[in-house]
Amino acid sequence: MLDFGGHTRARTGEAIVPMINVVFLLLIFFLMTARLTPPEPFATTPPRAGGATAAEGATIYLSANGDLAFGTVRGDAVVAALAERAPGPVLLRADARAPAPDLARIVARLTAVGHGPVRLVTVPR
Repeated sequence: MLDFGGHTRARTGEAIVPMINVVFLLLIFFLMTARLTPPEPFATTPPRAGGATAAEGATIYLSANGDLAFGTVRGDAVVAALAERAPGPVLLRADARAPAPDLARIVARLTAVGHGPVRLVTVPR
């Protein structure tokens, strides 16, 4: 309340402007620092190839030592978890040092449960 020569007047709207500024700055801060995609389950270095095109689908990960991951599922349960989903394309994000027999085994298991095409994620040369 302000007192102007015996008249009292309530402050209207002036106290809320700084609060709106603070909330707006916090909103910008959290938008800039938020992670929009979940982190990869383990680090992979995709193989290099030419002619890259963007693809969509369920992404599974294969580490250099043959570990599989899909979301929170790890190991051989990955194929079973994908079998419960509707069939569709699969992106295989494999480490460049992953053994070729492991890649072939995984692709064969995925196509056996009806998922495909299986696309190998690569990086441009």
